[in-house]
Amino acid sequence: MRRIRPRRSPAVPLLVLAWLGVAAVMWLWWRNTPAVSSTAADWLVNAGRMTGLLAGYAIALVIAQMARVPALERRVGSDRVARWHATSGRYALVLTLAHVALILYGYALQSGTGVVPQTVTVVTGYPRMIEATAGTLMLLVVGLVSAGAVRRRVRYEIWYYLHLLTYAAVYLAFWHQLATGGEFVGDAAARAAWYALYATVGSLVLWYRVLTPVRLNIRHRMRVESVVEEAPGVVSVLIRGRRLHRLGAEAGHFFRWRFLTKGLRWSANPYSLSAPPRPDRLRITVKAAGGHSAALARLRPGTRVWAEGPYGAMTAARRSRGKVLLLAGGAGITPLRALFETLPGAPGDLTLLYRARTAEDLALRDELEAIADARGARLLYAVNRPDGRRPAITAKTLRRILPDIARHDVYLCGPPGLAEESYAALREAGVPDRRIHHESFEL
Repeated sequence: MRRIRPRRSPAVPLLVLAWLGVAAVMWLWWRNTPAVSSTAADWLVNAGRMTGLLAGYAIALVIAQMARVPALERRVGSDRVARWHATSGRYALVLTLAHVALILYGYALQSGTGVVPQTVTVVTGYPRMIEATAGTLMLLVVGLVSAGAVRRRVRYEIWYYLHLLTYAAVYLAFWHQLATGGEFVGDAAARAAWYALYATVGSLVLWYRVLTPVRLNIRHRMRVESVVEEAPGVVSVLIRGRRLHRLGAEAGHFFRWRFLTKGLRWSANPYSLSAPPRPDRLRITVKAAGGHSAALARLRPGTRVWAEGPYGAMTAARRSRGKVLLLAGGAGITPLRALFETLPGAPGDLTLLYRARTAEDLALRDELEAIADARGARLLYAVNRPDGRRPAITAKTLRRILPDIARHDVYLCGPPGLAEESYAALREAGVPDRRIHHESFEL
C-alpha cells in the first residue's frame, strides 16, 4: 500500500495539444493570406476561410474522439471523451454553418449578385461542391438528432445509426477542402499536412472500431453461459469464452455488448463487469431500464456475443490513498462490486455504501456480505424508510460514517441525481475533486 502510484489522466496535455492544433490552423490561414483588403466583402470571405479551416480541424477531432482509442477510453475516461466529442461536434457544426454563410455572402458582395444566385453558382460550378453540400446536409441531420430535446425522444438504435452518417459526411466534404480551399490549392506542404491529419484519424477509426473488435471476437469466441435473476428487474449474464484473461480487463471496466439474437443484434450497449474477470468467464449485471436491458433476461444459453472493450477509467489505477469509500446507487453497484472484491486494502480500509429504494432492490447482496466478511470491510445500506422517505447522503452523514472521509479516495457510480447529490456532499465533507472517481454510462 505504501507504493500506491495513481495513474495520472492525460486530459490536460491532450487539451493543450488540441488548442495548439487550432493555433496551427490559424497560422495556415495567415501564411496563405499576404494581405487583407479593407472591403466588407473581403473581410467576410476571409472570415469564411478561417471558419472553414477550423471546421475541418474540429471535424477531424470529432472523428478521433469516436475512434475509441484505448489510451483515451482507459486513461481519460469514456464519459469525458464522450463529452469532448459532443462539444467538438457542436463547434464543428456551428463553424461549418458560419463558413457557408460567410463565404456565400462575401462572394455575393464581390460579384454584385444576390445570395441565392451566388449559392446556385457555387454549388453547381465549383469543383466538389455537390459532394460538400451533401456532406453538410448530413452533418445537419446528425446535429439535429443529437440535440438534447430530439435525442430524448429518439430510440438509441436510430440515433446510433444516423450518427454513423458523420463518416460519410466527412468523406464527402474532405475533397472540397482540398479542391477549393485557398490554403491548399497552391501549397503542397499544407495539402500533405491535411492528408496526414485525416489519414491519421481515419486509421484510428479503422483499427480500433473495426479491426480490433473483429480480432477480439474471433480470438475469444464468447457465448452466453447462463442468466441469473439477482433482484426484481436485475439479472446477471455469465459469458464464457477462450483465454479471456488476455483481454486486459480489470474490475471497474466495461464493454459494449452486442448479443447476436433477434431484437438485440443491431445495438451495442455498455455494461460493466460485475465480478473480476476470470480466464474463461466474464459477468455483467444489468438492471432493466429500457428495451435492450430488459431483453437480456430472455437470453438463451449459447447465444453468441460480440464485445468491444475493455473501456473505462474507474479502476484501481486511479487510487491515491490507502482508504477507499465505494458509493453505489441502483445499477451502479455493478462495477463497484468488482472493485469491492479486488481493491487492495487492510481490514477497515474499504467501505461500501449502497443506496437502493428497498431491501429487495439490493442486487448481489449475498455476495457483497460474503466479501465484506472475508476482507474485514464495512458494508452499509441506505434504503428508503417504510413511509417511502429516502435517506439523504449529506456531508454530515458521511462524516458520521467516516470521520476521516477527507482522507479517502471515493469511487462513485449511480443514477445522475444520486451522483450529483453525492458529489456535492463529498466536496462539502472535504474530499478533493481529484480523489472522487466517477464515470457516467448514460447514453
